[in-house]
Amino acid sequence: MSAAEEVVAEGHQAVAAVPKRGMTLGTGTSLVVLAALLIMPIFVKNFIIFQMTMLLIYGLAVLALNILTGGSGQFSLGQSAFYAVGAYTTAVLMEHFNVNYALTLPIAGVVCFAFGFLFGQPALRLSGVYLALATFALATAMPQLLKLNFLEHWTGGVQGLVVTKPDAPFGLPMSQDMWLYYFTLVVVIAIYIFAVNLLRSRSGRAFMAIRDNEIAASAMGVDVALYKTLAFGVSAAITGIAGSLGAIAVQFVAPDSYTITLAISLFLGMVVGGVGWLPGSIVGAAFIIFVPNIAEGISKGLSGAVFGVLLFLVIYLVPHGARQVAILGQKLAGKLRKN
Repeated sequence: MSAAEEVVAEGHQAVAAVPKRGMTLGTGTSLVVLAALLIMPIFVKNFIIFQMTMLLIYGLAVLALNILTGGSGQFSLGQSAFYAVGAYTTAVLMEHFNVNYALTLPIAGVVCFAFGFLFGQPALRLSGVYLALATFALATAMPQLLKLNFLEHWTGGVQGLVVTKPDAPFGLPMSQDMWLYYFTLVVVIAIYIFAVNLLRSRSGRAFMAIRDNEIAASAMGVDVALYKTLAFGVSAAITGIAGSLGAIAVQFVAPDSYTITLAISLFLGMVVGGVGWLPGSIVGAAFIIFVPNIAEGISKGLSGAVFGVLLFLVIYLVPHGARQVAILGQKLAGKLRKN
């Protein structure tokens, strides 16, 4: 056996591989979830609708990170930077140039794709914890860059920018929150379908080959440099669109809203949802949105400690996240059917 073959044989997977069929929910389950998401706003108050909108937005950002880490095996702690760029792109276009909010989404996606692709070029030399540190530095620097004096006219500096929430078009009888929820839902479904097809395509197989073993992927003819930067670009683009939707939903952007805390929260959401399992993105988003509120309800003075304990229990009991729970549920349902 050659030295290269020994390295390939001894190589370990950075991220546990997920079978193609295991990337998504079954057709029946997907339809039930979709029906619930469509009907829910009719029966709840605007504040709950707003929370569900943010759930979808964070779920989209977690999904983007899942493509990067679960798909190509690259760890990133800098997603908050791409989220901020997308949010500010939309805010500046809407408030300074009067661009329609829907048109700002693809523009933000293109801007963030270019940003992510360019950042991925020097990051090619890094992997593992070193890549995580490089992206950590990007997330740390971004809030400070947004406060620079020569950008203050556009970004609002420390004060940020107020974003106008759109009304429902064509005179539809629904509140702003309800319309934005359905608009966000359509965008999220479209990107989710795109992500599933991407990971099942030739490019997706190249991502996974790199994730499993770079040396073996290169030996099979995969352009490792191209696909690693492409994964960064696609992940950044989707995160930027999530940031755009977040700016519209919150109606405000400010540098201190996009700190490293947001990046860590998104990474935490991916782990809780299950690395590489796309439906788990929404579960991870629910965890980072609602569990801190639950922890504060248990103890306001020790909310951080309670949250840490709850997180420890989740990681200890289900180390593979929501994907593990889904697999156990599927096995249990199979046994019940046999009986």
